[in-house]
Amino acid sequence: MPMKRLLIVLPLAFLAIFFFYPLASITARGLAPAGVIDLSAFGKIIGSEFYRETLWFTFWQAAVSTGLTLLAAFPAAYVMARYTFRGKSLISALTLVPFVMPTVIVAAGFMALIGPRGWINAALKTLLNVDYAPLDIQNTIWIILLAHVFYNFAVALRLISSFWANLDPQVTQAARVLGANRWRAFREVTLPLLRPAIFAAALLVFIFDFTSFGVILILGGPQFDTIETAIYRKTLINFDLPTATALALVQLACTFALIVIYTRLQNRAGVPLDLRPRQITQQRPATQRAKALLLSVTIALLSLLLLPLGALFVRSFVVNNTLSFDNYLNLATNPRGSVLFVPPLTALGNSLLFAGITTLIALIVGTVAAYVAAGKGRLSRWSEPIWALPLGASAVTLGFGFLIGFPALRSAWIMIPLAHSLVAFPFVVRTITPALRSIRSNLREAAAVMGADPSRVWREVDLPILGRALLIGGAFAFAVSLGEFGATAMLARAEMPTLPYAIFRYLSQPGSLNYGQAMAMSTVLMLVVAISLVAIDRFRIGEIGEF
Repeated sequence: MPMKRLLIVLPLAFLAIFFFYPLASITARGLAPAGVIDLSAFGKIIGSEFYRETLWFTFWQAAVSTGLTLLAAFPAAYVMARYTFRGKSLISALTLVPFVMPTVIVAAGFMALIGPRGWINAALKTLLNVDYAPLDIQNTIWIILLAHVFYNFAVALRLISSFWANLDPQVTQAARVLGANRWRAFREVTLPLLRPAIFAAALLVFIFDFTSFGVILILGGPQFDTIETAIYRKTLINFDLPTATALALVQLACTFALIVIYTRLQNRAGVPLDLRPRQITQQRPATQRAKALLLSVTIALLSLLLLPLGALFVRSFVVNNTLSFDNYLNLATNPRGSVLFVPPLTALGNSLLFAGITTLIALIVGTVAAYVAAGKGRLSRWSEPIWALPLGASAVTLGFGFLIGFPALRSAWIMIPLAHSLVAFPFVVRTITPALRSIRSNLREAAAVMGADPSRVWREVDLPILGRALLIGGAFAFAVSLGEFGATAMLARAEMPTLPYAIFRYLSQPGSLNYGQAMAMSTVLMLVVAISLVAIDRFRIGEIGEF
């Protein structure tokens, strides 16, 4: 117990300094901007029709996006949970591609597919012989909802299918024997058993959609405002810090309440019901109906996941309707002589540097936190929800908190990897904790009896078992840092941008040259992040890990 209490000091100190203190600074700025408690900013939010509509739209779009994501993921979750087939591991890896992709790339991919200059509109222009975009859904709610489904599909799929795969199919078969048809057996037997996992997936997807930033800002345009984008605009454009702070506190209250509910539902989902190994619950599709279901779901799944990214890749090689490498060759040029120009290779170097530092910090702090969470007793039980708290705070709010809490470091580059580490920390903990729980205590006891000191026990017992989980956690942290945009948009220095921030700059400027360079940079970043994804799947230990 003393060792566990000693271990908990590091992650608690990390969260206290870089999470709770910035949030406390936001609270102090919002409630007492002049040293005296002032709630007028909250009154401004409540009394303004604009902010009421912003709050309503934030909840509304998140709820609709969550419902559509669950509907899209449910058939795929059934197939992945109940069938084994050739190429399943590859498809499983591909489903994670959108989730680890930067929101800037997701936005760029949809612009390349269904934007005014995208594949679909180019084909429709030729087919209908018109010179305008027949299907222009850019800057509409439809492209926001579609991008959210694309981005969070893997979250719903993995949480539901992982739980479903271990449910005993004989329970449903018994209901069928007793006279229930297929739909009634699903509704009255399978669905109640799946409910904790479904609710947990819905809440997590809702949190991600609720705090969505890049998709709203790039695809939605200025006519759509969520709490997240309103915080960004009020801070960096209007310099209205009291209102931005009040909005951040409203958002934090909502997301923290959701994350507490999510953690409790995850604990319920982890309660043994009558679970069976997947070798028993999964089988090859034998009937024509099962094969048709597998084929249709696979085609729909791959179309949803790969078409936007494939369109992005191909569009990066198109210049004036011809295949060309000019977009890549132009990456090092600055035709307008902008003083803010930074070569993309320099921006990529910044991203790789920040990602490397983020990975180191997140692995050190996350591994220690995972040891505390994997133990037994009250300390472990109450520590796990604390480690999940950064999931409930938006990246923009974290970046805003850093600006308020550490004014002397506002121009310091180290702020970016520290913010990225907070975002990546929960993923590292949730990847390593299951691997730690899989280590049998008698292995450590046997090593200790044979004379090994604690450091040697960790080196020769724990580390060989944890090796793959550490690689997966590190790859997640690396990928998260490479693609992080919300906190970076608040903290990035003009002369030291990350690649996602540089892409956002190009997409925000008019002209085909800027658009082509944005597509090329997005493709480069997509390939770099994909390497991290391959590492995650290559070293995964069976089905260990929530993501």
